[in-house]
Amino acid sequence: MNYSRFLLIILARRKIILLTLIVTVLTTLIVSLLLPKNYKSTATLVLTHKGPDPVTGVMLSAQQITGHMATQLDVIKSSKTALMVIDQLKLDQSEIVKRNYEDSSTNMELRDWLAAFLLRNLSVETSRDSSVIRINFKSTDPEFASIIANAFANAYQEMSIRLTVEPSQKAAAYFTDQLNMLRERLETAQKKLTSYQHEKGIIDADFRLDVETRRLNDLSSQLVVTQAELIGAASEKGNNSRGNETQSIARNAMISNLKISLSQAESKFSEISQKLGRNHPSYAAARAEVEKLRSELNRHIKATTKDAISQEAEIRAALEEQKAKVLSLNRARDELHLLVREVEGAQQAYNNAMQRLNQTTLEGQANLSSVSILDTAKTPDQPDSPKIWLNMVLSLFLGTLLGLGVGLFAEMIDQRVRSAEDLVDVLQAPVLGVIKWGAPEQRRLPLPWPRLMRRINLSLK
Repeated sequence: MNYSRFLLIILARRKIILLTLIVTVLTTLIVSLLLPKNYKSTATLVLTHKGPDPVTGVMLSAQQITGHMATQLDVIKSSKTALMVIDQLKLDQSEIVKRNYEDSSTNMELRDWLAAFLLRNLSVETSRDSSVIRINFKSTDPEFASIIANAFANAYQEMSIRLTVEPSQKAAAYFTDQLNMLRERLETAQKKLTSYQHEKGIIDADFRLDVETRRLNDLSSQLVVTQAELIGAASEKGNNSRGNETQSIARNAMISNLKISLSQAESKFSEISQKLGRNHPSYAAARAEVEKLRSELNRHIKATTKDAISQEAEIRAALEEQKAKVLSLNRARDELHLLVREVEGAQQAYNNAMQRLNQTTLEGQANLSSVSILDTAKTPDQPDSPKIWLNMVLSLFLGTLLGLGVGLFAEMIDQRVRSAEDLVDVLQAPVLGVIKWGAPEQRRLPLPWPRLMRRINLSLK
């Protein structure tokens, strides 16, 4: 089918096309006039979420803001928000609502049925780059539409507070229980530390260890000195006959004095032995004096050696005891440090839990909403639907398409020959001529001007 055939069909079926268009337009007009008028009321809200949280100080990122807006739209259209509107306006106690519910013959509960009805007539709009939300509600009653729109705005504002407060309250209860457990753990660790300090008598482990270490070093020095005296005494005893001086002479005043006296007595005895004989009383007295001083010197050397040995044994025992004490203090200090770290860990966990509890408690008590009502819903003066002029324009367009469709359908049912091309398609034969049906056209008389002009041209030649 080409364009000329299509025009011929339209011209041939123009009556049925016009009839279909008129019927469509009239039907649309009648239906639009008979439909009940619906009024739309709009409440405008704004989300103030761009700044940091007043409690936690956390700021939402751009991705979170986009997801946050989509989440808020779902919250507004949730059944829980609709139930809050029902409780706020006490719609489930209305007799009209109860009658409509009984007439609906539904299996749903009254509150659920009413919530579904409200959500069907509710629409939420928002812009892509804006934080403004528009809550629209349609109803045949303009005042009811404005009341429900404002109720949804208030319910959403309260719901945003609940969604922030309720998790914080639950978290605060959880942290309170955990805080009690951490407090008991801290008290147990502190008691263990205190009892261990009392048991070991430790106030400052590091200071006491330093004191005991210094005492151990002093005992070690004393032991070295005592051992040196023992070596000197033994050397003195071995060299006593040769009169050599050793280290013990300088350290023991009695032995030094006896050595001096012995040296003087020996000198005196040597002089007497050169002058007097062995049987002389002075010789015997000088000899007895020398033997007495030598015996006294040996006795003191033995006593000094014995004291040095005894002192060395005592110092050695004290040194071993001090070593054991220092080792015990090292072990006690290590165990004390473990107990101290356990107390510090318990204290840190307790402090962190206390800080988180304070924060969640503050969040749970903060009735701060990120939703602000920008414009309340007003009672509309003009109905939002049906839009008669828009419906008429659409009916003209749809009626034209429907009329064309009906005309083409009628042509398919009752197909006729309307042109030479149709005849060729039907008979599959060439067209020799076309006889036009209708009144013959009047033939115009030829004007003499062309013949006259031809004669003039011939004469001029």
